[in-house]
Amino acid sequence: MNPGTRKKAVAWLSVFSNTALVALKLIVGLLIGSVSVISEAIHSGVDLVAAVVALLAVRSSGKPADEEHPFGHGKYENVSGTFEAVLIFAAAGWIIYEAVKKIASPQAIDEPGLGILIMAVSAAANLGVSHLLFKVGRETDSIALQADGWHLRTDVWTSAGVMVGLAVIWLGDRFVPQLGDQWHLVDPLAALVVAALILKAAWHLTMTSVRDLVDVSLPEEEAGIKTILQGFVPRLHGFHRLRTRKGGSTIFIEFHIFVPAEMSVDDSHRLAHEISRKIQEHFGGSSVTVHVEPCRGDCGHGCLAGCLLTEAERDEMRRTHQFGQQT
Repeated sequence: MNPGTRKKAVAWLSVFSNTALVALKLIVGLLIGSVSVISEAIHSGVDLVAAVVALLAVRSSGKPADEEHPFGHGKYENVSGTFEAVLIFAAAGWIIYEAVKKIASPQAIDEPGLGILIMAVSAAANLGVSHLLFKVGRETDSIALQADGWHLRTDVWTSAGVMVGLAVIWLGDRFVPQLGDQWHLVDPLAALVVAALILKAAWHLTMTSVRDLVDVSLPEEEAGIKTILQGFVPRLHGFHRLRTRKGGSTIFIEFHIFVPAEMSVDDSHRLAHEISRKIQEHFGGSSVTVHVEPCRGDCGHGCLAGCLLTEAERDEMRRTHQFGQQT
């Protein structure tokens, strides 16, 4: 199965899983009157919307570059991740509002055991689906699938929290009934914990998605590029103006290289092609643009930071260049 097909398959799995969980949680939450279970239904509803957005983003990002999108469609995935983060913030706000209302007027919960069961089913299902989303998302470098994975992994934590809260209510009503409705305050308090975890996930998603939307540089990739370039000495004398950015799963790399001034156009073009191919082999799916400049050892253009020659080699080049000008 090719990467595009794998991405679509796991995205569809997330859509189907979330649809079933939304229905189950909402039915059970309304039956037993639990705001934490209903909040989990809303959370899964947000997950469902996010899963649909991720599916659309994965389908769109796989399209090849065209005249209107010469750099491809990869940033659809970053837009998807940002949109999913906004949805999580909105869901957390609604949960907090409902929980505070229920703290002000606590209500009894009927059959908390049913709520515990549905939370256990939800946690198990989301744990399995999120594992697949993370696995395929990392293997294909899909921010949309990883964002969807964070949605479901957060749902695992929150479902576990709601399950513990309902268990406390069930045990309290059974063994310490004299506390009465005070046990039922645990339900909205658990919902607030759910909201806090959701907000944390939303912040993480926002930072990850927006980073690539605003073309933040990639320090780790740049360090790897510098290491690769060192392997082309002595044909390569140095480099400068290294720029990196990311759109979806594609890394865009641009830089200038310095070659010996006497190197022919044909040889310099061949060297630039070799360098591009080596970088693309190391960073799969990358787009590399290399500009060639002659090196005469004068260290102009701010190139000293990327110089791959020793000081003695630079001095010798300067003397050779000066001698050539004199003659």
